[in-house]
This record gives sequence, C-alpha cells and structure tokens, in this order.
Amino acid sequence: MTIFYILLAILIFGFLIFIHEFGHFLTAKLCGVRVNEFAINMGPRLFGWKRGETQYSFRLIPIGGYCAMEGEDEQTGDPRAFTAARWWKRLIILCAGSFMNLLTGFLLMCVLFATVFAMQTTEITAFDPGSALSEQGLQLGDQIWSINGRRTYMRDDFDLLDGRFDPTDVELVVLRNGEKLRFEHFRMEKRQFDNGQGGTSLRYGISLGSFAQRNFGNVVRFAGYQCMDFARMVWYGLSDLFSGRAGLQDMGGVVGVVDVMVQSGEAARTVWDGVLNVLYLGAFIAVNLAVMNMLPIPALDGGRVLFLLINTVFTAVTGKKVDPKYEGYVHAGAMILLFGLMAVLLVKDVLMIVRR
Repeated sequence: MTIFYILLAILIFGFLIFIHEFGHFLTAKLCGVRVNEFAINMGPRLFGWKRGETQYSFRLIPIGGYCAMEGEDEQTGDPRAFTAARWWKRLIILCAGSFMNLLTGFLLMCVLFATVFAMQTTEITAFDPGSALSEQGLQLGDQIWSINGRRTYMRDDFDLLDGRFDPTDVELVVLRNGEKLRFEHFRMEKRQFDNGQGGTSLRYGISLGSFAQRNFGNVVRFAGYQCMDFARMVWYGLSDLFSGRAGLQDMGGVVGVVDVMVQSGEAARTVWDGVLNVLYLGAFIAVNLAVMNMLPIPALDGGRVLFLLINTVFTAVTGKKVDPKYEGYVHAGAMILLFGLMAVLLVKDVLMIVRR
C-alpha cells in the first residue's frame, strides 16, 4: 500500500497548489487583471494549451506553481496589468491563494468530523485518586476554558498546550454552571498515576473529553476549532525555531511531509482509516500553507501584501509611486534563498529515509 499512499499524498499536494494558484487566478480575472500563464509545478513545460489570453501549463518539477499576471513586478504600460489595478484589488488577489488553502483545510476537517461519532470537549470527566488538581478546587463537569490566557476549545487543545507553561504557576480558567472561575498560581504538575495496566504513567491526574453529539452545527464548529489549532501549531513551531527549541533537524520539506503521510496511512488498521489519516494531514498542510504564505517575508504573498501596503501609504503621503522593479529584485533574491532552503531540506529528508 506504500505506493497508494505516496500517490495519494502527491495528489493532495498537487491539489493544494492548484487551489492556491486558482484563488489568485480567479480573483485576477474577476478584478480585470490580465493573466499570462497559469502553471502547475515549476521548470520546463511538459504540456499545456492556450485559451484566450492565458497559457495553461503543466511543468516538470513538482515544487509549486504560479499565476503569472501582466506587470506583476514591473510597469508595462498595460492598463490591465497587476500594478495598474487599484490597491484593494491587488490586496484581494494576493490574499486569495491563502484563503483558498484555508477554506480547503476547513472543508476537509468538516468531512473528517462528519465521519466520527462525536467530538471531544474539555470537560473534566474523572479524577485519578490523589489528584492535586482536584485538591486545588477543580470539580467534575468543569470545562477548561483557558490556560494562561490561551483558549481551549476541545480535548486536543489541552495536549497542544501541554509543556508550554510553567507547571508551578498557571492561570487557569474553567467554566462551571455557565460561569467562569479563575484559578491563579495554579499548579499543574504531572505525577505518576496508575495506568490501569499494572504500571504507571506520567499524567495530570484528570480525564477530559465528554462528547459533543455529531450534528451539522458541531461538525462546522469543531472543524473551525481544529483549523485554529493547526494555525496555532504553525505559530508555535515558528516560535520554537526563533527561540532555539527547534532547529533545522526538526524541519521537513516536501519529501519529509510525504513520508510522514505515508507512515500515517500505513500505521492505520484499515485502508479507509489510512485514507482518513492522510486527509487529516492534508488539512493540516492546507492551513499550514495558508498561514506560512501570509507571513511578511519577501517572495511570499504576505511579503507582497506588506510591500503593497507600504507603497500605498507612501504614494498617499508623497504623491509618488515606487518603481515596482525594486520590489521585484527583493522578491527574486528571497526566492533564490527559499529555493536554497528547499534544496537543503530535500537532501536532509532523502538522507533520513535512506538511513532509516
């Protein structure tokens, strides 16, 4: 089944690239901007066709794609060029790709939650004997609302925040009988508790997760919660990189992500469960792409949005326009660095798989 999951992972990646570029393409067309080429993948063109003013291409190297608009990085004199469009139209076009990825991730999670019996909440359903959390005032039926100001919407949020707070001094907010109760300087230290299998495990001494019934409203609500968690995971990952808690060895490229998706599929009990696991990771990647691509970094859509806003304010204040070719130089340089990072991650991922 390895080949099946590899093909499924590649199909998901290709679709996410397509839907991202289609967002740019569709909004560009709606805003009257000329699109010269709509391409899936990069490098030499394998095949394609031209319809109207736009060339549609499928290229060799499966590392991206693009929607090439007229005058994207320079003034061409064409009244339908990207640089000639109103600033708010350009903003919509630049944000549309990430929006489509975010929407895709949300819809995938709706499909996945529609296949489960119920969704787990943050309600406390049991205490282990001798639990320090019970001794500090928590009660059965309490719903953990936030930890150090960070909201917990469902059971997985508790695991997401685990290890990201000082266990000896926590600000905990719970919902009890419709009212919020705040516990300051709360201690949430893990201890050894009986695991029910003749041994012990390191836990907080509580059980979470009453079940919200599966219905349309809860499916949509929990899909939104899960997408917010995916976004938080991206931010936590970035903060770990900048803080030194994570390094290059913890990063992965396309090959590494495909490998994780394949392992997730093969670890499932049935093929159907494996497909669901891969789709779950696909939803995570979709939200990841949406968030990462809107970071204010040159060569990414977020960097282009930043330059757009700066140039718009500059023009409004001075009455002068900045030549877009200078912005193009910055994006081109950043793109070279980005491709370099992708190459390093590719080599690292391949070596990791070969040595395994």
